[in-house]
Amino acid sequence: MTEKPVLGRTAIWTLVIVSAAGFMAALDNLVVTTALPSIREELGGGLSDLEWTVSAYTLSFAVLLMFGAALGDRFGRRRIFLVGLAIFTAGSAGAALSPEIGELIAARAVQGVGAAVMMPLTLTLLTAAVPEAKRGLAFGIWSGVSGLAVAAGPLIGGSLTEHFSWQWIFWVNVPVGLVLLPLAFRRLGESRGADGALDVPGTALVSLGMFGVVLGLIRGNPDGWTSPLVLGALIGGVVLLAAFVRYEQRVAAHPMLPMRLFRSRTFSAVNAASLLMYLGMFGSIFLISQYLQGVGGYSPQEAGIRMLPWTAMPLLVSPIAGIVSDRIGGRPIVVAGLALQAIGLALFGLVADGGGFDYAAQVPVIVICGIGMSLYFGPTAQLVMASVRPKEQGIASGANNALREVGGALGVAVLSAVFSAQGGYESARSFADGLVPALYVGAAAVGAGAFAAALIPRRRGAGAAVAGRAADGQPAAGRAGAARV
Repeated sequence: MTEKPVLGRTAIWTLVIVSAAGFMAALDNLVVTTALPSIREELGGGLSDLEWTVSAYTLSFAVLLMFGAALGDRFGRRRIFLVGLAIFTAGSAGAALSPEIGELIAARAVQGVGAAVMMPLTLTLLTAAVPEAKRGLAFGIWSGVSGLAVAAGPLIGGSLTEHFSWQWIFWVNVPVGLVLLPLAFRRLGESRGADGALDVPGTALVSLGMFGVVLGLIRGNPDGWTSPLVLGALIGGVVLLAAFVRYEQRVAAHPMLPMRLFRSRTFSAVNAASLLMYLGMFGSIFLISQYLQGVGGYSPQEAGIRMLPWTAMPLLVSPIAGIVSDRIGGRPIVVAGLALQAIGLALFGLVADGGGFDYAAQVPVIVICGIGMSLYFGPTAQLVMASVRPKEQGIASGANNALREVGGALGVAVLSAVFSAQGGYESARSFADGLVPALYVGAAAVGAGAFAAALIPRRRGAGAAVAGRAADGQPAAGRAGAARV
């Protein structure tokens, strides 16, 4: 009889280290939002400065994700992970010590650089350390922790600001980073990508293209979608990304993102689902957190506590979803999760319609959203990593994370535009008039993500090998192997 694979010491240490690092990186997406009034009071600055306090992190994070993955493939994933963690920790200390708003914005950009370098490598390092049969559980825990960080950012930021000071939303990262650095050096294994060459032109094209697209999305609402900056950034970004695709297909000797990966229906479908999920989820959470404060009358901390039926759910459900996905495959779980998330957002719109506020009626809807989000996270990571060769998992993780960030930026921009066109902040009724159609748009986006996930090939059997097993001399994922996912 063969023994069941277990999580060994190396796998457990790797899971702890990369989950903690991923929590910090994901947390800083939204943790600063509830601290902005306190930051403005102490450091000064106008509305544009406060927007850049949030956007500087998102922009540098999204732009450099694929570059970070490429550096890990070239120079060693553990080594580059340590570099990214050190940069993020230093940027956090710099943000806490900032004497003026300009220095804070610069420190936030440094934080984003560090997060972009280390975040895609967390998933690659975890995949290499965990036995194949246990990856669903490991990915579920990793994804649940990251999802909790994203959703609980406003609660944590509001609590630290309310009871300590806004500087503590950055100081809290420093001791965690200082503990993780020696642990990562001693406990993580080293690995590299399939090719030692660094695709400099491809890296430059995709990074500049992402910069243009994300900058345009971030500045669209505050500056106007027809402003020269926004139009120029969006058009230039799309042109550069198209040039990147053409260069990778026809010119690059060692492409950083082989376009053949998208021939895999699994890889293409799961990435499309990720972009649409983050579009609907990020934009909705952005507006709902304001709804609880502006219409419900809660403080930032009180609003965050009332979001716990949603935000804490990944800790409970994601590991279970990962275990089940090890047995039946990730496709049905991801489809079910996205469908539940879409239903939850639509129901929240129905509850909020009319301008009234009834938290008791919102609780079941928030729970549905939390379960849906939790079912999505873990199996999605497993599907991404299983759809490519082991030596291509770094760049696959970077691509998936980059698309998620673009989806998040697009979600905030699109849903905020719908909100502004249909309502505003003048009254509870006006806020609801804008929130309801925005949530319906978010629900439609997540529903489209469920449709995309349904296109993932069915797993042929519970015992079928995943495509991620493909290695040198074996069928490549994305062809015969991907059909087994």
